[in-house]
Amino acid sequence: MNDPHITKWDNNAATFDLFNAGIERRYGEVKRQHFAKATGKTFLIAAGTGSDFQYLPPGLKVTAADFSPKMVELAKEKAKDYDGTIEVVQADVTSLPYEYASFDTIITSCAFCSVPNPIAGLKELHRILKPDGRMFMFEHVRATNPLLGFMMDILTPITRKFGPELNRNTAANVRKAGFTIDREFNVYLDMVKLYTAIK
Repeated sequence: MNDPHITKWDNNAATFDLFNAGIERRYGEVKRQHFAKATGKTFLIAAGTGSDFQYLPPGLKVTAADFSPKMVELAKEKAKDYDGTIEVVQADVTSLPYEYASFDTIITSCAFCSVPNPIAGLKELHRILKPDGRMFMFEHVRATNPLLGFMMDILTPITRKFGPELNRNTAANVRKAGFTIDREFNVYLDMVKLYTAIK
């Protein structure tokens, strides 16, 4: 039986870059500066079509994972242009085939609005990150503003049918998974955020 979450993102693969072009123009440089802190062996989760590869610093050894086979296929083409090494794999973040403390750095980019079980996924990232390793996150989250938060709650049952959930409390989920948040920065209001989390 097909996984409906995989099917949803497979269906989005062909138009994903087109629909996210505005986001990349608006936030691309923010992501570049944040991800520039990545070092060593790096794991990028929810790679999508590979649109974030352009924001990675050169010279990394990157494993980029997504659970959508069609996204992975497109990301493999973009990986060829990276000045370093990117291996693109199909994987579920809640059950990763890597040993404890395998990676120096983890990067997420609008990933934990889409993972069906975000805490389970974050616990897996905590497991594969080396002690004192860092996770750099660019995420959109539920607004703390009561009106905006309420609107996001109302819209989420609709948006989750074809895309991400809008009302995730990602900071709380990161802490529940065992990380310490070292930095939290509002990129846009309090809905688009940067986090640096430490194992």
